[in-house]
Amino acid sequence: MPELPEVETIAQQLRAGRLGGAPALVGRTIIQARALWPREIDGLSARSFERKVRNRRVASVGRHGKYLIIELGAAAGDPPLSMLIHLRMSGRLDVVAQDEAYTKHARVVWLLDGGWALRFDDARKFGRVFLVADAAQITGRIGPDALLIGAGEFAERLRRKRGALKPLLLDQTFIAGVGNIYADESLFMAGLHPKRLAQTLSDADRLRLHAAIRQVLLAGIAANGASFDWVYPGGNYQENFRVYGRTGQACVTCGRPIQRIIVGQRSTHYCEHCQV
Repeated sequence: MPELPEVETIAQQLRAGRLGGAPALVGRTIIQARALWPREIDGLSARSFERKVRNRRVASVGRHGKYLIIELGAAAGDPPLSMLIHLRMSGRLDVVAQDEAYTKHARVVWLLDGGWALRFDDARKFGRVFLVADAAQITGRIGPDALLIGAGEFAERLRRKRGALKPLLLDQTFIAGVGNIYADESLFMAGLHPKRLAQTLSDADRLRLHAAIRQVLLAGIAANGASFDWVYPGGNYQENFRVYGRTGQACVTCGRPIQRIIVGQRSTHYCEHCQV
């Protein structure tokens, strides 16, 4: 599943366009929308969704956690709307020429002015599109964005928690945006064992973990995310993994083999010497 750095990379591309390729989504007008897989639309019929987004201009593209947030301007006297997209396991969102819009796995297509289209490919059909009056109707259900939360707030939220660190970092109601890859990498950088109980952390541990999460996420964004399978090509953060997916390989710090265990039903990678 794409995590915060991959989703932020997509948001940046939608805001700025691709050099020598598709233009920015911001400023484009939706001429028509087609929900090719109606179940991808949450809470609305395909027809209602298509009608509500028609003739709206894309005002901005943002992100909260793993949600893309596309703000749509007013149209025909109707107020602005927020369109949120969660890519889930296999979603991809691209601006393409209209003659490239209807692919085998295209689930929702927005035809734009100028001969362009926004295409949501989703081979596994787990992705979701939300259309609401205010993005907070969706993002309010989850925790603060993992990249924006301050050290003090993070430490205070963590101080009130119990249980193992790895499942806690994956809990989107605690902080939003961290998934399996970046949780493993953050815990390694902070020197904390994935099974370490949150209630045993010192103030210094909490601040170190906050700094590690931030550093790892920013490094992931700088590398355009990680290309971990066919779903998300183009990133290269996988070249910088220190523990994730490196079972049996030498730890970059101590040289001992990286271990793989299951924590909270998730594959977890760590160094038993460097993480306590």
